[in-house]
Amino acid sequence: MNFQHPHASVYIPDQQPLPAALERITHLGIGAHQDDLEIMAFHGIQTCRHQPGLSFGGITCTDGGGSARTGRYARYSDQAMQQVRIAEQNQAASVGGYGVMIQLGHPSAQVKSPNHTGLRTDLITLLNAMQPRVIYTHNPADKHDTHIGVMVAVVEAVRALPPARRPQHLLGCEVWRGLDWMVDEDKQLLPVGGQDHLFQSLVGLFDSQIAGGKRYDLATLGRARANATYHQSHHVDASDLLWFAMDLTPLIRQDQLDITTFVNGYLERFVSDVRARLARRLGN
Repeated sequence: MNFQHPHASVYIPDQQPLPAALERITHLGIGAHQDDLEIMAFHGIQTCRHQPGLSFGGITCTDGGGSARTGRYARYSDQAMQQVRIAEQNQAASVGGYGVMIQLGHPSAQVKSPNHTGLRTDLITLLNAMQPRVIYTHNPADKHDTHIGVMVAVVEAVRALPPARRPQHLLGCEVWRGLDWMVDEDKQLLPVGGQDHLFQSLVGLFDSQIAGGKRYDLATLGRARANATYHQSHHVDASDLLWFAMDLTPLIRQDQLDITTFVNGYLERFVSDVRARLARRLGN
């Protein structure tokens, strides 16, 4: 399989042939950076782990350069840090039982550029070899420009597929912005009760980030616990860990639907909800 970047790599933990490894993927995470999959698509990882007939696949789109670092990683060059992060991501694939882990190696600056087509081309190639039921990617309200670049490339790549080969669900997940602001009716709930030990095992493998100054392990677990508790005010918690997602499926059912227009619908419903609650109390 030919990719657009020479440093792209494929890792298959159980050493199955590549065509078979790709064909078995039922749940696919497509993230920008190493550890994004574990942070945003943990629901898919946990759903597939040790389950016959289900297999989680991971695609990391960028090369891992430019990350924040301190401590023992403070003097690592970008190239050295990239190699560390690639190895960490493959370790997570082994522990999580992924069916395949693909790292495409695109520089972040290119992924953010509207003129870059290499990532979309790679994703089309991979999606033509797979047929996942669910794809997890970044949400369009994320505040990281590289994440937005990946999300747009994912939507464009899926739209390039024949309708019959498209996934049943496309979910935009939480990383660099939570989705608790959405009205409850709009939230896609991804409960993962009793799995904090697995989450910590996976995210804890990314030592270059944790020891390097970013406690993504604690922050993400804290957000998931907060989501679970604050989701409903008049009911006991249904799960101890809850991820929220934005349902992007309409974007791959209606090819002419503009992404910005689609996201504006979520924002407008949030604004309307806030105004309505104030109006009920203020009587206006």
